[in-house]
Amino acid sequence: MKSGDLPDEDARFMDEAVRLSAQHLGQTATNPSVGCIIVRDDGDGPVIVGRAVTALGGRPHAETQALKMAGEKARGATAYVTLEPCSHHGRTPPCTEALIASGIGRVVISVLDPDERVSGRGAALLREAGIKVTLGTRSQQSERALEAYLMRQRSKRPHVTLKLAISADGMIGRKGEGQVRITGAEAREAVHHLRARIDAILVGIGTAIADDPELTSRLPGLEERSPVRIVLDRRLDLPLSSKLARTARDVRVIAVADSEIARATVDDAFDARRTALEALGVEVLDCNSAKLADLLMALATRGVSSLLVEGGARTAVAFLDAGLVDRILLFRGPGRIGETGIASPFDTRSIPSGFRLVETRGFGADICDTYERDI
Repeated sequence: MKSGDLPDEDARFMDEAVRLSAQHLGQTATNPSVGCIIVRDDGDGPVIVGRAVTALGGRPHAETQALKMAGEKARGATAYVTLEPCSHHGRTPPCTEALIASGIGRVVISVLDPDERVSGRGAALLREAGIKVTLGTRSQQSERALEAYLMRQRSKRPHVTLKLAISADGMIGRKGEGQVRITGAEAREAVHHLRARIDAILVGIGTAIADDPELTSRLPGLEERSPVRIVLDRRLDLPLSSKLARTARDVRVIAVADSEIARATVDDAFDARRTALEALGVEVLDCNSAKLADLLMALATRGVSSLLVEGGARTAVAFLDAGLVDRILLFRGPGRIGETGIASPFDTRSIPSGFRLVETRGFGADICDTYERDI
């Protein structure tokens, strides 16, 4: 029996492809981060002769890179890909053509691509060329790794993660103060790693003004992987002196404004504020932020597949009430804030309905509970 014909071997190599795909999450533009492993067995056991993940920026694709690494050894070998190879001509030729031309003998596909330009056509073309195709290996693992891309393709919106940090007495901040550190260095480092893996991060204007956050990934080596920063700012009140505005030319900033509100309230200074922010490099998106579903669709058309909502309480409640949160990360610190604190919209005893606890992790003295929406 040739390499890859055994289900446990298929699972093992697909697991490796899934791990590989995680390396460039959030860094492949509108393309998904796909992992590809090419395995050859000449009688002495299976050997990986090619491996690749979608390149930063989205091109080249994983399959063509892995085939290039394998060279002539790809002929008769088995390719493991986390997502169905593309079958359409875009900026580059389709990966199905490259696989067929390489003489690959078998392709194991974990998840079919819901993109209407592919959607089963890639697998069909491979079969028509005489290549054996196996579908569904480790599909649950690949679905999770590809969750942001799949959400954008299937639901036309980004996958949304809501992150809150609460004190031991259920507070997310202190009234009249800016940023209040609730968690320690290890938890904050984990958040910076998360920012490096997502496409965009969102806060409300209240948080942007009170905390003056930078919302970047500031870990050594990850600075260039900071997400797009989005502020719900209906009246364009983001201060020109804010860190977000001052760094907009370095890392993209989108202010979500509502010109209809400005016209309805006869806000003559709205256009001037818009011009000033745009002069600093801030992109103004005219969209009624009260209609969050419309906003998410607009972000999806701009290539945003994953969105991290970081604050504040009003913004968190708005996304939850709209049914647009897919995952909740609840960081819990050991300290107390007291009577001057700003209450969290929920804690571990009042998790919004429809979510289940899937993981609890410790970060030093802090705890992070992960909740996911029931399917």
